[in-house]
Amino acid sequence: MDEIQKKLFLLSESDYKKFQSSLIPTIDESTVIGVRVPAIRRFAKDIKGSELAQKFLLEIPHKYYEENLLHGYLLEFIKDYDCAVESVNRFLPYVDNWAVCDTFHPSIFKKNTEKLLPQIYKWINSGKTYSVRYGVGLLMSFYLDEHFDPQFCQTVCSINSQEYYVNMMRAWYFATALAKQWETAVKLIEENKLDVWTHNKTIQKAVESHRIPDDHKNYLKKLKRR
Repeated sequence: MDEIQKKLFLLSESDYKKFQSSLIPTIDESTVIGVRVPAIRRFAKDIKGSELAQKFLLEIPHKYYEENLLHGYLLEFIKDYDCAVESVNRFLPYVDNWAVCDTFHPSIFKKNTEKLLPQIYKWINSGKTYSVRYGVGLLMSFYLDEHFDPQFCQTVCSINSQEYYVNMMRAWYFATALAKQWETAVKLIEENKLDVWTHNKTIQKAVESHRIPDDHKNYLKKLKRR
């Protein structure tokens, strides 16, 4: 959509474009405009609910990375649960990088955690890299505190993937679980329930975390595998 693109290009910064492109090696640098996230969020807030936004959300796939970010931010404003799920399902097939995938968590999802679970399992079982990553990300964001169930850890354990961006999210999930649900998570680490790469990456992330006490970190270091 020309109007959206024109606005994004007005917000672009050439130096930031180079920096942003370096963080997302899976996308073509020519599709990065170079707009900072706070500026895109403000833009989303300015046009949310407008006819312009509604048309933009239907016109996928987008050409530019920042258009996909804007799309994700606009999804966060949807207040109807069913509409939010439908809109996310329409968008996810076009998500092709970790940065966009991890960007959007519609607030209505947090208010419907029980209802959301079957949909999360659909994403996790889809076999599609960024749908799987998205589902695990939601389990990490919404289900490691008051809505926690040990079965969720088992679900993430059971994912069998060779995809780097899926296993990075699995490691991130378990490092966060070690900070929030130590007894459950560390038992799975002790029992070597994860593949070696994800196991060791989990420990690395946990050791780097400020939320995990030193005695736990020292113990985890002893659990590294070859």
